[in-house]
Amino acid sequence: MTDLQTRPDAAGGTTAATPAGRPGLLLAIVLSGQCMAVLDGSIVNVAAPTIRNDLGASGAALQFVIAGYTVAYAVLLITGARLGARYGFSRLFQLGLAAFTFTSLACGLAPTTGTLIAFRLLQGAGAALMVPQVTSLLQRTFTGAARTRAIGLYSAVLAVGVALGQVLGGVLVSADLFGTGWRPVFLVNVPIGLVLLVAGARLLPRLPGDASRGFDVPGLVVVGSALGLLVVPLVLGSELGWPAWGWGMIAGSVLLFGLFVVVERGVARRGGQPLIPGRVLSAPGLRPAAVGLFTIMAAYAGFMFTFALHQQAALGHSALRAGLCSAPVAVGFGLGSLRWHRLPRRLHGPLPVIAGVLLGGGYLLLGVLLGDGGGIGAAVLVETAALGLAAGCAYAPLFARALAGVAPEDAADASGVTVTVLQLGQMIGVAVIGSVFLGQVDLPAPAADSGHAVLVTLAVNAAVVLVGACFAARSRRAVR
Repeated sequence: MTDLQTRPDAAGGTTAATPAGRPGLLLAIVLSGQCMAVLDGSIVNVAAPTIRNDLGASGAALQFVIAGYTVAYAVLLITGARLGARYGFSRLFQLGLAAFTFTSLACGLAPTTGTLIAFRLLQGAGAALMVPQVTSLLQRTFTGAARTRAIGLYSAVLAVGVALGQVLGGVLVSADLFGTGWRPVFLVNVPIGLVLLVAGARLLPRLPGDASRGFDVPGLVVVGSALGLLVVPLVLGSELGWPAWGWGMIAGSVLLFGLFVVVERGVARRGGQPLIPGRVLSAPGLRPAAVGLFTIMAAYAGFMFTFALHQQAALGHSALRAGLCSAPVAVGFGLGSLRWHRLPRRLHGPLPVIAGVLLGGGYLLLGVLLGDGGGIGAAVLVETAALGLAAGCAYAPLFARALAGVAPEDAADASGVTVTVLQLGQMIGVAVIGSVFLGQVDLPAPAADSGHAVLVTLAVNAAVVLVGACFAARSRRAVR
Protein backbone atom coordinates (compact mmCIF):
# COMPACT_ATOMS: atom_id res chain seq x y z
CA MET A 1 0.00 0.00 0.00
CA THR A 2 1.19 3.46 -0.86
CA ASP A 3 2.15 6.27 1.51
CA LEU A 4 0.33 9.60 1.72
CA GLN A 5 1.37 13.19 1.47
CA THR A 6 0.10 15.00 4.56
CA ARG A 7 -0.53 18.59 5.50
CA PRO A 8 -0.88 20.33 8.87
CA ASP A 9 -4.37 20.84 10.15
CA ALA A 10 -5.72 23.81 12.06
CA ALA A 11 -4.82 22.25 15.38
CA GLY A 12 -1.23 21.67 14.44
CA GLY A 13 -1.55 17.96 13.73
CA THR A 14 -1.60 16.32 10.34
CA THR A 15 -4.36 15.06 8.15
CA ALA A 16 -3.98 12.89 5.10
CA ALA A 17 -4.26 14.68 1.78
CA THR A 18 -4.02 13.41 -1.76
CA PRO A 19 -2.23 10.07 -2.00
CA ALA A 20 1.28 10.43 -3.31
CA GLY A 21 1.75 9.48 -6.91
CA ARG A 22 -1.41 7.91 -8.33
CA PRO A 23 -4.68 9.30 -6.96
CA GLY A 24 -6.48 8.23 -10.13
CA LEU A 25 -5.58 4.59 -9.55
CA LEU A 26 -6.73 4.75 -5.94
CA LEU A 27 -10.09 6.09 -7.11
CA ALA A 28 -10.33 3.38 -9.77
CA ILE A 29 -9.76 0.64 -7.18
CA VAL A 30 -12.22 1.77 -4.52
CA LEU A 31 -14.91 2.88 -6.97
CA SER A 32 -14.66 -0.38 -8.91
CA GLY A 33 -15.29 -2.22 -5.66
CA GLN A 34 -18.21 0.12 -4.95
CA CYS A 35 -19.61 -0.49 -8.44
CA MET A 36 -19.50 -4.27 -8.01
CA ALA A 37 -21.41 -3.99 -4.74
CA VAL A 38 -24.10 -1.75 -6.26
CA LEU A 39 -24.35 -3.83 -9.42
CA ASP A 40 -24.95 -7.04 -7.48
CA GLY A 41 -28.06 -5.56 -5.93
CA SER A 42 -29.80 -5.51 -9.35
CA ILE A 43 -27.99 -7.93 -11.66
CA VAL A 44 -29.62 -11.00 -10.11
CA ASN A 45 -33.16 -9.73 -10.82
CA VAL A 46 -32.67 -10.42 -14.52
CA ALA A 47 -31.34 -13.92 -13.84
CA ALA A 48 -34.16 -14.92 -11.47
CA PRO A 49 -36.28 -16.91 -13.96
CA THR A 50 -33.22 -18.89 -15.11
CA ILE A 51 -32.22 -19.63 -11.51
CA ARG A 52 -35.75 -20.86 -10.78
CA ASN A 53 -35.67 -23.27 -13.75
CA ASP A 54 -32.13 -24.53 -13.13
CA LEU A 55 -32.30 -25.06 -9.36
CA GLY A 56 -36.02 -25.69 -9.01
CA ALA A 57 -36.30 -22.79 -6.56
CA SER A 58 -39.66 -22.01 -5.02
CA GLY A 59 -41.03 -18.48 -5.20
CA ALA A 60 -40.10 -17.78 -1.56
CA ALA A 61 -36.59 -19.20 -1.99
CA LEU A 62 -36.06 -17.08 -5.11
CA GLN A 63 -37.05 -13.98 -3.15
CA PHE A 64 -34.40 -14.79 -0.56
CA VAL A 65 -31.80 -15.30 -3.30
CA ILE A 66 -32.55 -11.79 -4.51
CA ALA A 67 -33.19 -10.14 -1.13
CA GLY A 68 -30.63 -11.91 1.09
CA TYR A 69 -27.79 -9.82 -0.29
CA THR A 70 -29.64 -6.54 0.27
CA VAL A 71 -30.70 -7.44 3.80
CA ALA A 72 -27.20 -8.41 4.99
CA TYR A 73 -25.68 -5.42 3.21
CA ALA A 74 -28.01 -2.85 4.75
CA VAL A 75 -27.96 -4.27 8.28
CA LEU A 76 -24.16 -4.45 8.56
CA LEU A 77 -23.10 -1.13 6.95
CA ILE A 78 -22.75 0.78 10.23
CA THR A 79 -20.84 -2.12 11.78
CA GLY A 80 -18.53 -2.18 8.76
CA ALA A 81 -17.84 1.53 9.16
CA ARG A 82 -16.85 1.16 12.82
CA LEU A 83 -14.59 -1.81 12.04
CA GLY A 84 -12.85 0.31 9.42
CA ALA A 85 -12.21 3.07 11.95
CA ARG A 86 -10.73 0.57 14.40
CA TYR A 87 -8.63 -1.59 12.11
CA GLY A 88 -7.90 0.72 9.18
CA PHE A 89 -9.99 1.67 6.16
CA SER A 90 -7.71 0.14 3.54
CA ARG A 91 -7.37 -3.11 5.48
CA LEU A 92 -11.14 -3.48 5.86
CA PHE A 93 -11.73 -2.54 2.23
CA GLN A 94 -9.37 -5.33 1.18
CA LEU A 95 -10.95 -7.77 3.63
CA GLY A 96 -14.46 -6.94 2.43
CA LEU A 97 -13.36 -7.16 -1.21
CA ALA A 98 -11.78 -10.57 -0.61
CA ALA A 99 -14.95 -11.84 1.09
CA PHE A 100 -17.12 -10.40 -1.69
CA THR A 101 -14.96 -11.99 -4.40
CA PHE A 102 -14.82 -15.42 -2.73
CA THR A 103 -18.56 -15.50 -2.06
CA SER A 104 -19.27 -14.40 -5.64
CA LEU A 105 -17.33 -17.48 -6.77
CA ALA A 106 -19.27 -19.62 -4.29
CA CYS A 107 -22.60 -18.18 -5.54
CA GLY A 108 -21.63 -18.91 -9.13
CA LEU A 109 -20.82 -22.53 -8.26
CA ALA A 110 -23.74 -23.11 -5.86
CA PRO A 111 -25.35 -26.51 -6.48
CA THR A 112 -28.61 -25.86 -4.62
CA THR A 113 -30.95 -23.01 -3.77
CA GLY A 114 -30.08 -23.26 -0.06
CA THR A 115 -26.35 -22.86 -0.63
CA LEU A 116 -26.99 -19.97 -3.02
CA ILE A 117 -29.07 -18.17 -0.37
CA ALA A 118 -26.36 -18.73 2.27
CA PHE A 119 -23.60 -17.38 0.05
CA ARG A 120 -25.75 -14.42 -1.02
CA LEU A 121 -26.05 -13.45 2.65
CA LEU A 122 -22.29 -13.72 3.07
CA GLN A 123 -21.76 -11.77 -0.14
CA GLY A 124 -23.87 -8.95 1.30
CA ALA A 125 -21.80 -9.06 4.50
CA GLY A 126 -18.60 -8.73 2.43
CA ALA A 127 -20.06 -5.72 0.62
CA ALA A 128 -20.99 -4.16 3.98
CA LEU A 129 -17.36 -4.44 5.10
CA MET A 130 -16.06 -2.94 1.86
CA VAL A 131 -18.45 -0.13 0.93
CA PRO A 132 -18.28 2.17 4.01
CA GLN A 133 -14.50 2.34 3.61
CA VAL A 134 -14.89 3.99 0.20
CA THR A 135 -16.30 7.27 1.48
CA SER A 136 -13.97 7.14 4.49
CA LEU A 137 -10.96 6.83 2.16
CA LEU A 138 -12.24 9.68 0.00
CA GLN A 139 -12.71 11.86 3.09
CA ARG A 140 -9.30 11.08 4.53
CA THR A 141 -7.17 11.11 1.38
CA PHE A 142 -8.58 13.94 -0.76
CA THR A 143 -9.21 17.61 -0.02
CA GLY A 144 -10.69 20.63 -1.77
CA ALA A 145 -11.43 20.33 -5.48
CA ALA A 146 -9.95 16.81 -5.59
CA ARG A 147 -12.48 15.67 -3.00
CA THR A 148 -15.33 17.28 -4.94
CA ARG A 149 -14.33 15.40 -8.09
CA ALA A 150 -13.94 12.15 -6.15
CA ILE A 151 -17.41 12.48 -4.62
CA GLY A 152 -18.81 13.25 -8.07
CA LEU A 153 -17.33 10.02 -9.38
CA TYR A 154 -18.68 8.15 -6.35
CA SER A 155 -22.17 9.51 -7.05
CA ALA A 156 -21.92 8.56 -10.72
CA VAL A 157 -20.95 5.00 -9.80
CA LEU A 158 -24.00 4.65 -7.56
CA ALA A 159 -26.34 5.72 -10.36
CA VAL A 160 -24.72 3.85 -13.23
CA GLY A 161 -24.33 0.64 -11.19
CA VAL A 162 -28.10 0.22 -10.78
CA ALA A 163 -28.80 0.43 -14.53
CA LEU A 164 -25.64 -1.43 -15.50
CA GLY A 165 -26.74 -4.38 -13.38
CA GLN A 166 -29.92 -4.78 -15.42
CA VAL A 167 -28.11 -4.44 -18.76
CA LEU A 168 -25.16 -6.67 -17.86
CA GLY A 169 -27.46 -9.26 -16.31
CA GLY A 170 -29.51 -9.40 -19.48
CA VAL A 171 -26.41 -9.73 -21.67
CA LEU A 172 -24.82 -12.50 -19.57
CA VAL A 173 -27.98 -14.55 -19.19
CA SER A 174 -28.88 -14.20 -22.87
CA ALA A 175 -25.36 -15.22 -23.93
CA ASP A 176 -25.57 -18.46 -21.89
CA LEU A 177 -21.77 -18.70 -21.90
CA PHE A 178 -20.62 -22.32 -22.22
CA GLY A 179 -24.10 -23.40 -21.19
CA THR A 180 -23.69 -21.87 -17.72
CA GLY A 181 -26.99 -19.96 -17.78
CA TRP A 182 -27.27 -17.63 -14.77
CA ARG A 183 -23.91 -18.40 -13.17
CA PRO A 184 -21.84 -15.70 -14.98
CA VAL A 185 -23.82 -12.96 -13.23
CA PHE A 186 -21.84 -13.93 -10.11
CA LEU A 187 -18.64 -15.26 -11.67
CA VAL A 188 -18.00 -11.99 -13.51
CA ASN A 189 -17.01 -10.48 -10.14
CA VAL A 190 -14.19 -12.96 -9.59
CA PRO A 191 -11.52 -11.80 -12.09
CA ILE A 192 -12.34 -8.16 -11.37
CA GLY A 193 -12.09 -8.74 -7.63
CA LEU A 194 -8.75 -10.54 -7.93
CA VAL A 195 -7.26 -7.71 -10.01
CA LEU A 196 -8.51 -5.14 -7.48
CA LEU A 197 -7.07 -7.12 -4.56
CA VAL A 198 -3.61 -7.22 -6.17
CA ALA A 199 -3.76 -3.54 -7.12
CA GLY A 200 -5.12 -2.53 -3.72
CA ALA A 201 -2.27 -4.24 -1.90
CA ARG A 202 0.14 -1.99 -3.80
CA LEU A 203 -1.73 1.27 -4.18
CA LEU A 204 -4.19 1.82 -1.32
CA PRO A 205 -2.90 4.30 1.28
CA ARG A 206 -1.65 3.19 4.67
CA LEU A 207 -4.17 4.70 7.03
CA PRO A 208 -3.71 3.11 10.46
CA GLY A 209 -6.75 2.22 12.48
CA ASP A 210 -7.50 3.62 15.89
CA ALA A 211 -7.29 0.72 18.35
CA SER A 212 -8.92 2.88 21.00
CA ARG A 213 -12.19 2.97 19.05
CA GLY A 214 -14.61 0.77 20.95
CA PHE A 215 -17.28 -1.43 19.41
CA ASP A 216 -20.24 -0.26 21.52
CA VAL A 217 -21.65 -3.78 21.44
CA PRO A 218 -25.08 -2.81 22.88
CA GLY A 219 -25.44 -0.12 20.22
CA LEU A 220 -24.38 -2.52 17.46
CA VAL A 221 -26.88 -5.15 18.59
CA VAL A 222 -29.79 -2.71 18.92
CA VAL A 223 -29.22 -0.82 15.67
CA GLY A 224 -28.52 -4.04 13.77
CA SER A 225 -31.75 -5.55 15.06
CA ALA A 226 -33.68 -2.36 14.26
CA LEU A 227 -32.35 -2.29 10.71
CA GLY A 228 -33.08 -5.98 10.25
CA LEU A 229 -36.69 -5.57 11.41
CA LEU A 230 -37.09 -2.66 9.00
CA VAL A 231 -35.27 -4.04 5.97
CA VAL A 232 -36.78 -7.55 5.80
CA PRO A 233 -40.41 -6.44 5.37
CA LEU A 234 -39.36 -3.62 3.01
CA VAL A 235 -37.60 -6.10 0.76
CA LEU A 236 -40.16 -8.92 0.94
CA GLY A 237 -43.40 -7.14 1.82
CA SER A 238 -44.60 -6.20 -1.65
CA GLU A 239 -44.06 -9.70 -3.06
CA LEU A 240 -45.88 -11.27 -0.10
CA GLY A 241 -48.81 -8.83 -0.09
CA TRP A 242 -47.68 -6.91 3.01
CA PRO A 243 -48.59 -9.54 5.64
CA ALA A 244 -49.36 -8.61 9.24
CA TRP A 245 -45.99 -9.89 10.47
CA GLY A 246 -44.28 -7.39 8.17
CA TRP A 247 -46.10 -4.45 9.73
CA GLY A 248 -45.30 -5.90 13.16
CA MET A 249 -41.60 -5.97 12.28
CA ILE A 250 -41.70 -2.35 11.08
CA ALA A 251 -43.39 -1.29 14.33
CA GLY A 252 -40.75 -3.21 16.27
CA SER A 253 -37.99 -1.46 14.34
CA VAL A 254 -39.40 1.94 15.34
CA LEU A 255 -39.29 0.92 18.99
CA LEU A 256 -35.72 -0.37 18.65
CA PHE A 257 -34.54 2.83 16.95
CA GLY A 258 -35.94 4.71 19.94
CA LEU A 259 -34.13 2.30 22.26
CA PHE A 260 -30.94 2.88 20.25
CA VAL A 261 -31.10 6.59 21.04
CA VAL A 262 -31.45 5.80 24.75
CA VAL A 263 -28.57 3.29 24.65
CA GLU A 264 -26.26 5.71 22.85
CA ARG A 265 -26.96 8.51 25.30
CA GLY A 266 -26.21 6.12 28.16
CA VAL A 267 -22.88 5.11 26.58
CA ALA A 268 -21.94 8.78 26.18
CA ARG A 269 -22.86 9.60 29.80
CA ARG A 270 -20.62 6.78 31.03
CA GLY A 271 -17.70 8.17 29.05
CA GLY A 272 -17.82 5.43 26.41
CA GLN A 273 -17.71 5.68 22.63
CA PRO A 274 -21.19 5.62 21.08
CA LEU A 275 -21.58 3.88 17.74
CA ILE A 276 -22.76 7.17 16.23
CA PRO A 277 -21.28 10.07 18.24
CA GLY A 278 -23.57 13.03 18.75
CA ARG A 279 -21.01 15.35 17.15
CA VAL A 280 -21.40 13.46 13.86
CA LEU A 281 -25.16 13.98 13.70
CA SER A 282 -24.75 17.61 14.77
CA ALA A 283 -22.14 18.34 12.06
CA PRO A 284 -23.29 21.42 10.10
CA GLY A 285 -25.67 20.46 7.32
CA LEU A 286 -25.43 16.69 7.72
CA ARG A 287 -28.98 15.96 8.86
CA PRO A 288 -30.92 18.08 6.33
CA ALA A 289 -28.55 17.01 3.54
CA ALA A 290 -29.05 13.36 4.51
CA VAL A 291 -32.83 13.77 4.30
CA GLY A 292 -32.45 15.40 0.89
CA LEU A 293 -30.23 12.52 -0.29
CA PHE A 294 -32.75 10.02 1.07
CA THR A 295 -35.59 11.53 -0.97
CA ILE A 296 -33.54 11.70 -4.17
CA MET A 297 -32.49 8.05 -3.91
CA ALA A 298 -35.99 6.90 -2.89
CA ALA A 299 -37.51 8.60 -5.92
CA TYR A 300 -34.74 7.37 -8.23
CA ALA A 301 -34.96 3.74 -7.10
CA GLY A 302 -38.77 3.83 -7.15
CA PHE A 303 -38.73 5.22 -10.69
CA MET A 304 -36.23 2.61 -11.95
CA PHE A 305 -38.36 -0.18 -10.45
CA THR A 306 -41.63 1.21 -11.84
CA PHE A 307 -40.16 1.96 -15.28
CA ALA A 308 -38.77 -1.57 -15.59
CA LEU A 309 -42.11 -3.17 -14.60
CA HIS A 310 -44.04 -0.96 -17.01
CA GLN A 311 -41.78 -1.90 -19.88
CA GLN A 312 -41.65 -5.64 -19.24
CA ALA A 313 -45.19 -6.35 -17.99
CA ALA A 314 -47.13 -3.86 -20.14
CA LEU A 315 -45.03 -2.97 -23.18
CA GLY A 316 -43.59 -6.46 -23.65
CA HIS A 317 -39.92 -5.44 -23.55
CA SER A 318 -37.28 -8.03 -22.73
CA ALA A 319 -35.20 -7.53 -19.60
CA LEU A 320 -32.24 -6.48 -21.76
CA ARG A 321 -34.26 -3.94 -23.74
CA ALA A 322 -35.77 -2.56 -20.53
CA GLY A 323 -32.29 -2.16 -19.09
CA LEU A 324 -31.07 -0.36 -22.22
CA CYS A 325 -34.06 1.99 -22.14
CA SER A 326 -33.24 2.74 -18.50
CA ALA A 327 -29.62 3.56 -19.32
CA PRO A 328 -30.16 7.25 -20.30
CA VAL A 329 -31.33 8.20 -16.79
CA ALA A 330 -28.23 6.57 -15.28
CA VAL A 331 -25.94 8.27 -17.80
CA GLY A 332 -27.57 11.61 -17.06
CA PHE A 333 -27.18 11.04 -13.31
CA GLY A 334 -23.51 10.28 -13.83
CA LEU A 335 -22.90 13.37 -15.95
CA GLY A 336 -24.69 15.60 -13.46
CA SER A 337 -22.69 14.16 -10.58
CA LEU A 338 -19.40 14.63 -12.42
CA ARG A 339 -19.94 18.04 -13.98
CA TRP A 340 -22.04 20.08 -11.55
CA HIS A 341 -18.97 21.83 -10.16
CA ARG A 342 -18.21 23.18 -13.66
CA LEU A 343 -21.26 25.43 -13.40
CA PRO A 344 -20.68 29.08 -12.36
CA ARG A 345 -19.69 29.19 -8.71
CA ARG A 346 -22.62 31.42 -7.78
CA LEU A 347 -24.94 28.51 -8.62
CA HIS A 348 -23.24 25.95 -6.38
CA GLY A 349 -25.07 27.00 -3.22
CA PRO A 350 -28.65 26.94 -4.58
CA LEU A 351 -28.00 24.13 -7.09
CA PRO A 352 -29.50 21.23 -5.04
CA VAL A 353 -32.71 23.23 -4.60
CA ILE A 354 -32.91 24.32 -8.25
CA ALA A 355 -32.12 20.80 -9.46
CA GLY A 356 -34.64 19.30 -7.01
CA VAL A 357 -37.43 21.55 -8.31
CA LEU A 358 -36.51 20.71 -11.92
CA LEU A 359 -36.42 17.03 -10.99
CA GLY A 360 -39.95 17.22 -9.55
CA GLY A 361 -41.22 18.92 -12.70
CA GLY A 362 -39.37 16.38 -14.81
CA TYR A 363 -41.08 13.44 -13.11
CA LEU A 364 -44.47 15.06 -13.78
CA LEU A 365 -43.62 15.65 -17.46
CA LEU A 366 -42.42 12.06 -17.87
CA GLY A 367 -45.66 10.84 -16.31
CA VAL A 368 -47.60 12.77 -18.94
CA LEU A 369 -45.43 11.31 -21.73
CA LEU A 370 -45.97 7.74 -20.48
CA GLY A 371 -49.54 8.13 -19.26
CA ASP A 372 -51.24 7.09 -22.50
CA GLY A 373 -49.38 3.77 -22.61
CA GLY A 374 -47.42 4.62 -25.76
CA GLY A 375 -44.03 3.14 -26.57
CA ILE A 376 -40.63 4.35 -25.40
CA GLY A 377 -39.72 6.86 -28.10
CA ALA A 378 -37.02 9.47 -28.44
CA ALA A 379 -38.91 12.05 -26.37
CA VAL A 380 -39.12 9.67 -23.41
CA LEU A 381 -35.43 8.74 -23.63
CA VAL A 382 -34.40 12.41 -23.78
CA GLU A 383 -36.64 13.21 -20.83
CA THR A 384 -35.22 10.36 -18.73
CA ALA A 385 -31.68 11.57 -19.51
CA ALA A 386 -32.69 15.08 -18.38
CA LEU A 387 -34.19 13.59 -15.21
CA GLY A 388 -30.93 11.83 -14.47
CA LEU A 389 -28.97 15.04 -15.08
CA ALA A 390 -31.16 16.96 -12.61
CA ALA A 391 -30.90 14.15 -10.05
CA GLY A 392 -27.10 14.11 -10.30
CA CYS A 393 -26.93 17.91 -9.95
CA ALA A 394 -28.99 17.65 -6.76
CA TYR A 395 -27.37 14.52 -5.33
CA ALA A 396 -23.62 15.15 -5.71
CA PRO A 397 -23.44 18.63 -4.13
CA LEU A 398 -25.74 17.47 -1.33
CA PHE A 399 -23.46 14.51 -0.65
CA ALA A 400 -20.43 16.82 -0.51
CA ARG A 401 -22.36 19.16 1.78
CA ALA A 402 -23.37 16.32 4.12
CA LEU A 403 -19.71 15.45 4.74
CA ALA A 404 -18.21 18.95 4.56
CA GLY A 405 -18.61 19.68 8.28
CA VAL A 406 -17.45 16.27 9.51
CA ALA A 407 -14.06 16.10 11.20
CA PRO A 408 -11.55 13.66 9.61
CA GLU A 409 -11.52 11.46 12.71
CA ASP A 410 -15.29 11.02 12.36
CA ALA A 411 -15.15 10.11 8.66
CA ALA A 412 -15.93 6.43 9.29
CA ASP A 413 -18.98 7.09 11.46
CA ALA A 414 -20.32 9.69 9.01
CA SER A 415 -19.69 7.23 6.18
CA GLY A 416 -21.69 4.52 7.93
CA VAL A 417 -24.60 6.89 8.50
CA THR A 418 -24.72 8.34 4.98
CA VAL A 419 -24.30 5.03 3.17
CA THR A 420 -27.02 3.45 5.34
CA VAL A 421 -29.33 6.40 4.62
CA LEU A 422 -28.73 5.95 0.87
CA GLN A 423 -29.38 2.20 1.04
CA LEU A 424 -32.55 2.65 3.08
CA GLY A 425 -33.69 5.36 0.67
CA GLN A 426 -33.40 2.95 -2.24
CA MET A 427 -35.21 0.14 -0.43
CA ILE A 428 -38.00 2.35 0.87
CA GLY A 429 -38.34 3.90 -2.58
CA VAL A 430 -38.84 0.50 -4.19
CA ALA A 431 -41.16 -0.68 -1.41
CA VAL A 432 -43.36 2.40 -1.08
CA ILE A 433 -43.30 3.91 -4.57
CA GLY A 434 -43.40 0.45 -6.10
CA SER A 435 -46.47 -0.31 -3.99
CA VAL A 436 -48.15 2.88 -5.25
CA PHE A 437 -47.64 1.64 -8.80
CA LEU A 438 -48.76 -1.93 -8.10
CA GLY A 439 -51.77 -0.63 -6.17
CA GLN A 440 -53.00 1.09 -9.35
CA VAL A 441 -52.74 -1.86 -11.73
CA ASP A 442 -52.57 -5.66 -11.77
CA LEU A 443 -49.69 -6.83 -13.96
CA PRO A 444 -49.52 -7.95 -16.69
CA ALA A 445 -51.91 -5.25 -17.88
CA PRO A 446 -52.80 -3.28 -21.01
CA ALA A 447 -50.29 -0.55 -21.77
CA ALA A 448 -52.85 2.23 -21.23
CA ASP A 449 -53.74 1.01 -17.72
CA SER A 450 -50.08 0.65 -16.79
CA GLY A 451 -49.34 4.08 -18.25
CA HIS A 452 -51.97 5.67 -16.00
CA ALA A 453 -50.42 3.91 -13.00
CA VAL A 454 -47.02 5.30 -14.03
CA LEU A 455 -48.51 8.81 -14.17
CA VAL A 456 -49.89 8.53 -10.63
CA THR A 457 -46.62 7.05 -9.36
CA LEU A 458 -44.45 9.76 -10.91
CA ALA A 459 -46.69 12.41 -9.35
CA VAL A 460 -45.81 10.85 -5.97
CA ASN A 461 -42.15 10.89 -7.01
CA ALA A 462 -42.42 14.60 -7.76
CA ALA A 463 -43.86 15.30 -4.31
CA VAL A 464 -41.06 13.30 -2.65
CA VAL A 465 -38.24 15.20 -4.36
CA LEU A 466 -39.89 18.57 -3.72
CA VAL A 467 -39.88 17.75 0.00
CA GLY A 468 -36.19 16.89 -0.43
CA ALA A 469 -35.60 20.29 -2.05
CA CYS A 470 -36.91 21.98 1.10
CA PHE A 471 -34.37 20.08 3.20
CA ALA A 472 -31.66 20.91 0.66
CA ALA A 473 -32.40 24.60 1.30
CA ARG A 474 -32.02 24.00 5.05
CA SER A 475 -28.68 22.24 4.52
CA ARG A 476 -27.37 25.29 2.68
CA ARG A 477 -28.25 27.57 5.57
CA ALA A 478 -26.60 25.17 8.01
CA VAL A 479 -23.19 25.26 6.32
CA ARG A 480 -22.98 28.99 5.69
